[in-house]
Amino acid sequence: EALAQADLAAARSVTDRLEALYKHREDTRWGRDRLAELRGDQFDAEALLGLAEREVLAPLDRAATREVEAAARQVAAVTALVPLALADVAAALSSNLRMIRRIAEIYGGRSGFFGSWRLSHLVATGAVAVGDDLIEPLLGGSIVAKLSRRFGEGLVNGALTARVGVAAIEVCRPLPFAREKRPGVRGIVKRALTGVFGNN
Repeated sequence: EALAQADLAAARSVTDRLEALYKHREDTRWGRDRLAELRGDQFDAEALLGLAEREVLAPLDRAATREVEAAARQVAAVTALVPLALADVAAALSSNLRMIRRIAEIYGGRSGFFGSWRLSHLVATGAVAVGDDLIEPLLGGSIVAKLSRRFGEGLVNGALTARVGVAAIEVCRPLPFAREKRPGVRGIVKRALTGVFGNN
């Protein structure tokens, strides 16, 4: 609302609340100090909220993105390498729930079991389809032609985990992405999975 209405007073209120949210977090001290130092020089809502994004939230975005990459890598590797039936399902569920809890903690919230399960279920069942259109540009050629069935399933499950992670970031982040770049699923998948499967 502050952005839409270009309301500087509302933007200042938002940044006050953001600073209050993180005032006990030592890992945000430098960013909060920078925000406090520079906020007086911002004379419009967009600039002030952009400053808050850059100084306070951008480091948290990077930490959350690393969590998503690690989870995607783990799910892909387990799916590809463990031949036990349903082991990949259990690993994906466990990794997704743990990832969502970690993302919530990074942004200053807490996600209980049922909240994590609900988000995973909604994202996984609601038009989050992952297929050759996402994987193929990363590795080149058809995944069916180049990879074994288990490796292909690993890539798909890893990519789905990445999409769940990006959705969780958007839900848990205190401010919407405006000036800072939203994490891209394609970039996360490429960084997380090409090290596991190689560039085919």
